[in-house]
Amino acid sequence: MPHDDAPLLAASVQQPDGTPDRLRRQIEFIIEVDRLKDVFRQSPLLAADRKENDAEHSWHLALMTLVLAEYADEPVDTSKVLALVVLHDLVEIYAGDTFLYDTAAAADQEAREQQAADKLFALLPADQRDHFRSLWDEFEERVTPEARFAKAMDRLQPLLLNYGNRGGTWRTPGVTEQDVLTRKSVIKDASADLWHYAQDLIHTGAANGWVPRADPGA
Repeated sequence: MPHDDAPLLAASVQQPDGTPDRLRRQIEFIIEVDRLKDVFRQSPLLAADRKENDAEHSWHLALMTLVLAEYADEPVDTSKVLALVVLHDLVEIYAGDTFLYDTAAAADQEAREQQAADKLFALLPADQRDHFRSLWDEFEERVTPEARFAKAMDRLQPLLLNYGNRGGTWRTPGVTEQDVLTRKSVIKDASADLWHYAQDLIHTGAANGWVPRADPGA
């Protein structure tokens, strides 16, 4: 759930007297982003009968980056990709998670997330505020190899969960095989190998009836 109207968590956590202002602000930011664990996504877990939260999603992307970076079509700075995937969903603390196949919610997603980024990163000292915000913007704009690979991880991870769950969110009414292919196609901007693998998963899911084909007769 989004926490855009809630008071800062740090307001209920008293800092020791004499804490330097810079450290105090950094700790307050760290405390506030604990809320990410309470923002739930639509993707079902493979290991438990519940949906994953944003913090679990971000951790999984970081691990996938370490494991799969060798498949990037362009050389990437892995440490930068890790920063991008760890930061990219923090704004959902205030903006909420926007389901990939919810076109109505997507209409104002950018505005909600921009406003959330302004609010959240402002908790940090100015230099870190500007640096983290620039990384978040980089992820959104996908103009660097690192951002494209980070976005590919963001699209591949729920695909693995849905495939492993024999459909998962693919079973949302109105979603078809072509919808999934279209939404996941950004993977090809970062890795031809991973995009080929992703297509195999989607086509296999459709063949098994886990997601309907656009043409029922196909």
